[in-house]
Amino acid sequence: MAAKQLADLTGKPVAEVKAAGEELVKNYQAGGGGIRIIKNSNKYQMVSAPENASLVRDFIKDETSGELTRPSLEALTIIAYRGPISKLDLDRIRGVNCALILRNLLLRGLVEARQDKTKNDIYYNVSFDFIRFLGISDVKELPDYEKLSQDDSLERILADDA
Repeated sequence: MAAKQLADLTGKPVAEVKAAGEELVKNYQAGGGGIRIIKNSNKYQMVSAPENASLVRDFIKDETSGELTRPSLEALTIIAYRGPISKLDLDRIRGVNCALILRNLLLRGLVEARQDKTKNDIYYNVSFDFIRFLGISDVKELPDYEKLSQDDSLERILADDA
């Protein structure tokens, strides 16, 4: 996150945020814990400590290479047939919070997120990798795409929840 953005969020001057950022970088480095703060120009980011790299790599590998869970497949199917779709609408359709599922699908490269600044929301759609993996050239080639993408039962569910 940029120092300017942090300053805007906290209502503090940029110089004060930069000084605090430098202090945090030093404190996290000296603390020897599993988290570090790194600085690149005027941006700061929390990262895992370099000595944990193999552990993090194994964790990410497990999350991105294993089979998809049933809830992940359900969410991916909804995104494929109804995308672009907001997280809120996806949550309403599935009846549960889909944040972790979306994170996993994003990590795997199966979905893409796009910010809609006019609606101030993020919309999800399937990625080219998803389409390529299925061996199709267009999402409209999915089975029963025309019928399922136009079914208004989901709109009725969403309207009832609103």
